[in-house]
Amino acid sequence: MAAAKQILLVEDDGDIASLLRLHLEDEGYVITHEVDGAKALLLLEQAQWDAVILDLMLPHVDGLEICRRIRQLTRYLPIIIISARSSETDRITGLETGADDYLAKPFSVQELIARIKALFRRQQAMGLAQTNGQIYAHGLALDPLLRSVQLNGKEVVLTPREFELLYFFARHPGEVFSRLALLEQVWGYQHEGYEHTVNTHINRLRIKIEKDAAEPEIIRTVWGKGYKFAELTYDAAV
Repeated sequence: MAAAKQILLVEDDGDIASLLRLHLEDEGYVITHEVDGAKALLLLEQAQWDAVILDLMLPHVDGLEICRRIRQLTRYLPIIIISARSSETDRITGLETGADDYLAKPFSVQELIARIKALFRRQQAMGLAQTNGQIYAHGLALDPLLRSVQLNGKEVVLTPREFELLYFFARHPGEVFSRLALLEQVWGYQHEGYEHTVNTHINRLRIKIEKDAAEPEIIRTVWGKGYKFAELTYDAAV
């Protein structure tokens, strides 16, 4: 039997933390709760975690700074931000800082659980893919072990979700995926209300990897159907 997943919950609202802890422990996760941002950073250094659930407004060190510190680690660690900051700008800032997912308060506990399970499923899938080597296509070099991307020899900085989206596309060259299919495959859930999230991530990816984001050659739009990764010079050790 696999060991229970260890989740660090960083939340300064005691009522919310107690509710989340109760439901997450019912799902079989081991939860460690911390209310202070500075102390949470110490815990991150002292133990191995499987995921972090992170509020933004915390004493001493805020959630965004914790997120930045986590992304400086060599080991990939899934992060879900939970915050009362619900604007699109706040969401984008959280994702660009390195969070894998962002839930605005108030949210459904069951939705949070579904997001956590989706994160672990994706992480397991990526772990299986790591043994298959890098992917090279269109001047891109993708390394699933380091979760790094280079374009014509220069590093491209991607958020975790942007990397997963690009890596998924690169492993399926020429295949067309609808936005809902991408939500299910990359985000791990399917909900029509989140289709705009796919558009946003694809637009940001195009800005980072295309010669001209307005005329993309790598991630192409197939009108009325979805998106595909161009076959062209694809070569992969998968």
